[in-house]
Amino acid sequence: MLTGSMVAIVTPMNADGSICWDSLEQLIEFHLLNGTTAIVAVGTTGESATLSVSEHTSVIKFVVEKVNKRCPVIAGTGANATLEAMELTAKAKELGADACLLVTPYYNKPGQEGLYQHYMAIANHVDIPQILYNVPGRTACDMLPETVVRLARHPNIVGIKEATGDIQRVHDIRPQVSADFSILSGDDATCLELIRAGGHGVISVTSNILPAKMAQMCNAALAGDFTTADALQQDMMVFHDGLFVEANPIPVKWVLAEMNKMPKGIRLPLTWLEPQHEAALKQAMVACKLD
Repeated sequence: MLTGSMVAIVTPMNADGSICWDSLEQLIEFHLLNGTTAIVAVGTTGESATLSVSEHTSVIKFVVEKVNKRCPVIAGTGANATLEAMELTAKAKELGADACLLVTPYYNKPGQEGLYQHYMAIANHVDIPQILYNVPGRTACDMLPETVVRLARHPNIVGIKEATGDIQRVHDIRPQVSADFSILSGDDATCLELIRAGGHGVISVTSNILPAKMAQMCNAALAGDFTTADALQQDMMVFHDGLFVEANPIPVKWVLAEMNKMPKGIRLPLTWLEPQHEAALKQAMVACKLD
């Protein structure tokens, strides 16, 4: 069962947009030293939409090799074409990933039956633990709780990353799935409330820069110590909000560059942070003692 603070790790890039492998290795070690329980490679925050297929699989391979079984590696393998998602998922298994994260098909806007058949086809094709990923703000496609419950009956479908911020969905899903089905937040600002409602952790953007604090918050909440968890969550809220002043991962990459953990690199059509947002993020860094 996947629990705790999992990072949706950035894909560091040089100024020319090429992948900075040295920075990626350093970030992996940063997370392993600070209590991150799993690393999600090539998700939304990892700019999966702008990597070529060969780059996508190269990043998965690199992360798997550098982590070297010290924590689970979850590979982002979702696509809006079912056959492509099947191929990426099969490749991730071949490369040694421990699980896969599959975003709902974007742009196509399938109905609930289309979503069900999409995920069932992948789960039947590749024998690897698979996490559903619902983020309608990105995909224009909302997977409803009843569809999640149907899919959770498949032994290869082991959890969901729910990024709507709607805590009621935990209450709708939890009683109808097995106890070992992971319900994970994809929304840092409400992740504590999701755990309080019976969820199991978060796949986080904020943990890219505050891995220890996010891990401590999740551990406290899962242990029932909500006094400690509430205080830690409040400390991080400045970033939970600030890291979305522009499209993710623009702000988090800017902060990591300011922390000297990666070069100033991002890939078109995303561009580097607009100057008018720098002051607020710098204030957040000072507040969290990252300056």
